[in-house]
Amino acid sequence: MNQNEERTQQYRKDSITLVGAVALGTGVMIGAGIFALTGQMAEMTGSLFPLAFLSAAVIVTFSAYSYVKMSNAYPSAGGIAMYLQKAYGSTVPTAFHSLLMYFSMVIAQSFLARTFGTYTLQLFGIDDSSLWVPALGAGLLLAAFLINLSANKMIEGVASVLGVIKIGGIVLFGVVGVVVADTVEVNFSSVSSDASLTGFIGATALGILAFKGFTTITNSGSELKDPHRNVGRAIMISIALCVVIYTLVGFSVASNLSLPEIIETRNYSLAAAARPALGEYAVWFTVVLAMLATAGGVIASIFAVSRMLAMLTDMKLVPHSHFGMPGSIQKHTLVYTVVLGLLLTLFFDLTRIAAMGIIFYLIMDIAVHWGILRNLRHDINASPSILIVAIILDLIVLAGFVWTKIVGDPLVVGIAGAVMLAILMMEILFLRYHPIEPNNKTQKTKHHP
Repeated sequence: MNQNEERTQQYRKDSITLVGAVALGTGVMIGAGIFALTGQMAEMTGSLFPLAFLSAAVIVTFSAYSYVKMSNAYPSAGGIAMYLQKAYGSTVPTAFHSLLMYFSMVIAQSFLARTFGTYTLQLFGIDDSSLWVPALGAGLLLAAFLINLSANKMIEGVASVLGVIKIGGIVLFGVVGVVVADTVEVNFSSVSSDASLTGFIGATALGILAFKGFTTITNSGSELKDPHRNVGRAIMISIALCVVIYTLVGFSVASNLSLPEIIETRNYSLAAAARPALGEYAVWFTVVLAMLATAGGVIASIFAVSRMLAMLTDMKLVPHSHFGMPGSIQKHTLVYTVVLGLLLTLFFDLTRIAAMGIIFYLIMDIAVHWGILRNLRHDINASPSILIVAIILDLIVLAGFVWTKIVGDPLVVGIAGAVMLAILMMEILFLRYHPIEPNNKTQKTKHHP
């Protein structure tokens, strides 16, 4: 079987439904946003963290505009990689920013994997600093790898079932938590001692990480039914669902735990919030729900990110080696993605994984908006004012978040900078010594004067 035939089997038109695409998107979004970020956001901004979620939702709505417009015009399995290629051509900026998105997505799956391990240990009363956290996360990644070797229908089916269970369960948790709480009032004057405007902006950045899973939907463009219409619809539906769910659960947690308690249990705050509200059985329910949610998120993330790297390989923008493995390029990129995710899961904690992910994502996001503004806005009929607002909001959040990390954890900023520099140098050298042949080169989309 040749490579083209293998890839034809991997990318099947109309193999993913609108519901399946929403399940894939919310699978990544809800897993990260609800179960691990709430406590980290509260630590940065105090009891204002429910507002930080809403602030992130506003920014993501502006950001999603570019992806909806691009997906309507250019649905593709390459998703963001193809969007950047349309804006910048087969160049270093396209490859660099596409790889930032790739690493951001791998980071997201590692974040989910460690969250899975953290919540699972709550069933046994084991501290979240235990080595079992990365071990269980690694086990989840390997299980998700096996599922992703199967057909799209199975991947969609698993993601859809887990999506329905976790959305229903989380909504139930939020509603019951609010009902049984003594009060649903959140004391917005109760802030941490180091909370500030930059702290709120930093928490908003983490909130964006909770929403960025919608970008996984763009990578299923060529396989989604009626993609010119349904990719954009799936993105907006996913964001809307998460806005409602995050707001509900945020107020439920804030109503049942004090601020110090939320911060102390920042990696498993939902399980902690369930105990005073509903007792030990509720803790078990929440932990099992978290396990299902994060598992679904990892499956969805691996599905999308491996396809993005395969597209970059097809575009001749990144180096590729088979390492003696059989099968298609997409199967190879699946292996690379899982191996990289395993390394991150084993050696980085949740806080640092989240920090690197949001820095990479925001820089890539700015590049997408700028590319459309400069080169594609006429072709896709995009509003320049919305694009400019999206860029400004991203810059504000990125600057605030980086500053909070420079003050609190400069090492993670240094690591992120070193990784970006390494990616940039690699791409400059690779494209210099492996120039794209004219028959393989896709020229940048021409735009109207």
